[in-house]
This record gives sequence, C-alpha cells and structure tokens, in this order.
Amino acid sequence: MYSALVYCCGGMRWKRPPQFFCRTLLLRRLVLGCMFALIVAPLTGANAEDSRAATPQTFSLSFENDLFGDSDAQYTNGLKMSWLSPDLKGLDGVAGLPTPLLKLVRRLNAFEERLVANEARQFNVGFSLGQMMYTPNDTQAVDLVASDRPYAGWFYGALTLVSKSDRVADTFEIQLGMIGPASLAESAQKFVHDIRDLPSPRGWEHQLDDEPGLVLYYERKWRLLRRVNSLGLGFDVITHAGLALGNVADYVAGGTEIRMGVNIPDDFGTSLIRPGGDANAPAVATRDAIRARRPGLYAFAALSGRLVGRDIFLDGNTFSNSHDVDKKPLVGDLVVGASIIYRSFKVSYAQVFRSKEFDAQGRRHKFGSLSLAFSF
Repeated sequence: MYSALVYCCGGMRWKRPPQFFCRTLLLRRLVLGCMFALIVAPLTGANAEDSRAATPQTFSLSFENDLFGDSDAQYTNGLKMSWLSPDLKGLDGVAGLPTPLLKLVRRLNAFEERLVANEARQFNVGFSLGQMMYTPNDTQAVDLVASDRPYAGWFYGALTLVSKSDRVADTFEIQLGMIGPASLAESAQKFVHDIRDLPSPRGWEHQLDDEPGLVLYYERKWRLLRRVNSLGLGFDVITHAGLALGNVADYVAGGTEIRMGVNIPDDFGTSLIRPGGDANAPAVATRDAIRARRPGLYAFAALSGRLVGRDIFLDGNTFSNSHDVDKKPLVGDLVVGASIIYRSFKVSYAQVFRSKEFDAQGRRHKFGSLSLAFSF
C-alpha cells in the first residue's frame, strides 16, 4: 500500500513544481509512520506477558459514503483505519517497546497515582490513517461553480491519547496531513468511478491548493445512565463535549447518544469519522471478558452539534486565495443505526442526516457510515 501511494504521489502533476519534493517527503513520512504504527505496534503489544497484556487492543475500519443517501456530493466519502493499544500502564518493561513510548507509559503511571488514585483508569495510545473528500453537487461541470462548495480532499495520520474508566473517557488527538492534490482525493474518486463505470468528475482542477493541515482535539465522554436487567436487556445514555483547533477546523462540539437492546457493550458508543471518534474500544475490560461476552444487538440514536469558527473545506485555503463559500456557524447531525456484537467483533451501520453547512446549499445532506471493530 505504501509503495502504491508513493507511486501515485510521484506521478501527479503539481501546480507548483518547486514544492514537489517537500510535499512528497511529508506525505511519505506520514504514510510510513502511520503504516508502521498500524501494523507493527499491535504485534509489539501482543508480545507482552499475560499479566501485562490482560487488556485488549482494538483495530477498527470505518467507511462513509453518500451513495447510501442517493447522492454523490458534499461530504462524499470517508475512509479510516485505526488501532488503539492495550492499557499502557501494563506495558512498562515490555521488551522492544520504543523508548519514547516507554517514557510516556511511566509518566501516565505517575499521573494516575497522583490524580485518579480513587478511580480505576486505563491509558491507551492510538494511531489512525484516513482520507476524506468533498465535492459540489454537479461533478460534471467543467467551470467553477462559485455558489457550491469547493472540491477538497484531506489525507491525514493521527495520534490519539485516551484516559478512561467505565464511566468517563478523555481523548486528546493530533491530526497531521495534507489538503489539496497531495491528499490523493482526486485520484481516488476517479479510480472508483472508473471501476464502477460511473461518469468521471470533471471539476477537480478547481480543488483547494496543497496545504499542510493540523487539528488539535480534546473531548470528554460521560456515561450518564446505564440500566440492564438479568436477561441483558437494557439501555444507556452517553454524552460528549469537545473542542477542535487548527487550520483545518475550529469548533466546539457536543451531543448525546441513546442505545437500547440486548447485551450492550461497555464502550463509549458509535462515532462517525471525526477527531476523537474512536469509541469502539471497551471501557475497562480484560481480553478474557471480551472473548466471553454474549452476542448483542442494539439500536442507537444520537444528536450532536458543532459551533464552527473555521472549516477549511468551506472557507478555503488558509495561506492562499481559493474558492470558498459562506458557511453556517451551527451544524447538526442526527444519527440512527444498529450494531451487532459477537465476542471480539462489533459491526455498526448508521444513517446520518446533516443540516446545511453553507448558505447556498440546496438541501440537507445525508450519508451512511459502516464500521467494523475487532478487540483482541
């Protein structure tokens, strides 16, 4: 995969040839670092002794597309794969653990002893690799459609730090990537349209210019209520509040999710592809408990909102002139769906109904979100 991405980068025609080497080098380092984390790090954690590896690690894959909503515009596609480590406190002394990660483990141990001594907490580190793409409604128009949103892509890697108990989860995430032709969104969409025999989009020459992107995100989730009877039937209520800063997006977010069904897992709900969205990992559980859990089936509904200060995919490039539209400051999502749990696996599907994001948008947007998580 890494070789294929580098080949694609080398074969692209850049608008500013003198910057080619810098962009390619950044993208190579981003891809290489995330692929190492997603592939090698889980194997390293698996070598821990049984007492140190009692808590599970989680790998998840998420796919979002508006074809589930009978359209091919706005937020049109998202793909993300991520890995979340076992409890870091149990990894102190594991052979082969990188020195920076070992230092982090020891600092987290000291932090817990001082501040959360009365509450059992786990500390996890996660790595993600993802891509998102945005297009206007008319992808066959060759000329710029000034009243519609810009073509844009976002290719990124992320480092996530999580501190959680069975009722509260604190998440801090750093996303670093590229917006513009270097995101490979144009190549990806044209490739998919070609193999599916769909009309090729014709307006990508108007996409946002290349720009390094940074997102800093903090979020807290609370399990406000949980009720379960002897048969496993029950419900829970999870709420969250978060803050994003960076040249990609600035916003304050909040929302609530309600889940009802049989054998609802003790994780923190089902999230969309977004910063801090990896909620599939169990709250505080052992590997044996995960393998022994009974099959579960539940429905969920969530309502969330964002007060947006900046959205580069609507406001345009930060450091250069580009196509932009007048965004709406308040954006809301209604999410409804269902999840199936079987031992270490969790499969979820959700339909998302999103309010208008900019003034000239013709109608509200909807898309589907599919995720698979495996805890081991």
